[in-house]
Amino acid sequence: MSKYATGDRKRRRVSRVWLAGGGLVGLLLVALFMGYQAYSMNLAPVSRDQRTEVVVVLPGSGVKQIANDLAAKHIIKSSWALELYVYTHKDLAKKFQAGSYALSPSSTTRDIVATLTRGDVTTRLVTILPGRRIDQVRADLINDGFTPESVDKALLPDQYAGMAALAFKPSNVNSLEGLLWPDSFQKDASTDPSQIIRQSLDETASHLTPAVLAEIQAQGLTPYQGIILASIVEQEVANPKDRAQAAQVFLSRLRSDISLGSDPTAKYGSIIAGKPVSLTYDSPDNTLLNKGLPPTPISTISAGVLEAVSQPAKTDWLFFVAGDDGTTHFSKTLEEHQALTDKYCHKLCGR
Repeated sequence: MSKYATGDRKRRRVSRVWLAGGGLVGLLLVALFMGYQAYSMNLAPVSRDQRTEVVVVLPGSGVKQIANDLAAKHIIKSSWALELYVYTHKDLAKKFQAGSYALSPSSTTRDIVATLTRGDVTTRLVTILPGRRIDQVRADLINDGFTPESVDKALLPDQYAGMAALAFKPSNVNSLEGLLWPDSFQKDASTDPSQIIRQSLDETASHLTPAVLAEIQAQGLTPYQGIILASIVEQEVANPKDRAQAAQVFLSRLRSDISLGSDPTAKYGSIIAGKPVSLTYDSPDNTLLNKGLPPTPISTISAGVLEAVSQPAKTDWLFFVAGDDGTTHFSKTLEEHQALTDKYCHKLCGR
């Protein structure tokens, strides 16, 4: 055999090796291209659906858990694509922040990761309304997503002993009734109801300024008594323009040693005792049966009624009745009061 035939065989063998190697490289490049295409496709939005879903990232959650949760909720196409994206971008895995997020399947995985690592948490408003008893505030907080156990714990007064608003509460009163300021507060997944209570108590203290306290004391009331009377006015009078006159009626009756005669106090006493709503249930709160103020406020108050108590009208009324048309009618004598009641109060007075 000639040396030329041997060389040809070697060249053919080398060519086959190169062809095989080239084929493998080609296959590898195709696989890499297809893999990158699959990766890119899985980073794309799930759909064009603009809906948002609140996703909660708990403290200590790992990337894998977050990815799996998002995929299970159909917010992203693929959990593995998110994990790969995170681990191929420096330090992203360390930047995820706990909280509630409003995420949409119309967002790319890149945008969702950016939201989670920036900590763009979504919040909800928790609202404490004027005129709500403490049991109603409790129910409202539970409806806002807090657990009953956490709400009950948050409503225990002792934990707020150092706060300014609690300085007005008598030591024998073990309730936050009337001391929570009605307002809207921000809540996210990590918010504890005690944080809402603290913010509300801070708001109460901010409204009880030295000037307001001096005005309340000028009416012969302690700050807590001022809150009690304000809560009664809150329940009695819906029209803001009538509140200062109603406050003057109650203050005049207190000074004249006449019972306040407030239906809402009687109803409150029966409700907190777990009884049917009644005007005749004999409780310390019932000012139809007892002289003086109730032992505690009967609801949350608002700025308008606090102003009415601290700056009452200069009148000599001793009675008022809320008419069915929403107008409050004031009078000086029982006879005038009865006549106004007969004339204007039918539905509201149960007639």
